[in-house]
Amino acid sequence: MLAFSVIFRTQARRLRLHILPRTSSLIGERCRMSSMNPLAAVCQVTSTPDKEANFAACKRLVEQAKKRGACMVFLPEGFDYIGSSRDETLELSESMEGDTISRYTQLARKLEVWLSLGGFHERGEKWESDRRIYNSHIIINAQGHVVSVYRKGHLFDVELTGKGVSLKESAFTIPGPGLTPPVQTPIGKVGLGVCYDLRFPELSLALRRQEAEILTYPSAFTVTTGAAHWEVLLRARAIETQCFVLAAAQVGSHHAKRASYGHALAVDPWGVVIGDCGGVETGVALVEIDMQKLRDTRRDMPVQQHRREATFYSSLDSTG
Repeated sequence: MLAFSVIFRTQARRLRLHILPRTSSLIGERCRMSSMNPLAAVCQVTSTPDKEANFAACKRLVEQAKKRGACMVFLPEGFDYIGSSRDETLELSESMEGDTISRYTQLARKLEVWLSLGGFHERGEKWESDRRIYNSHIIINAQGHVVSVYRKGHLFDVELTGKGVSLKESAFTIPGPGLTPPVQTPIGKVGLGVCYDLRFPELSLALRRQEAEILTYPSAFTVTTGAAHWEVLLRARAIETQCFVLAAAQVGSHHAKRASYGHALAVDPWGVVIGDCGGVETGVALVEIDMQKLRDTRRDMPVQQHRREATFYSSLDSTG
């Protein structure tokens, strides 16, 4: 893994990342502010079927981010593990009351930091009879309490002929029943999605109508789809909703059958990429969440006010 400071030095000029000196006087217990703006940490990891190693790697990134002033840390889809087969994926899954979430609630409480855990393999209510799971995005507050759970609604059932991409998430995953309201956090109101949800603007617009200020899409994009669509989709979601978009990501080879694109990104409400972890190494990017920039963007281009009534957009549905 590249050293935290190396990632920042190599990208700071291009990405306007927030760099903090390595001085103990800057390491405090509270959420670090720069010009009164809170810092969010977007993480990039390489999960494997080894749950213990995955937790250790994620814990290190969370600790680094906290030391450098982050008050909320975002981990990607599959932060707990990425299995090498359907059977292994199901066997490694847990309930919300299991060891994995317990360890993360303890970590949040110990460090006094909020966590976004995107893509936890949660056993369904009928696990004993149907052996199916949810892909769950969990928010834990700085007191170690689970304050929101969103279960992924759009499942990745895709066969890209000739491109080497073949995944059927619905073979073992239950689609979530609905959206969850945006969560008030120290960095703003966060609306929750997971990976493939990114391709559905209806979801982001629904969260925006519920006053989301930040959208987050923790992901494990394939190399093929990531190279083609990852950045442009994230920027589009930011531009159309005038929200910050934070997208933690998986990177590199998880096992012999699967690899991920990387490029964990942060995008501002104007669609500018303000953080990028690259496509090779694990690491973390710290970005300022400047709500004045969000307010200015929405004031200068009041898209929400210009939206027509719902019947305008459905007016073609009734035509022959």
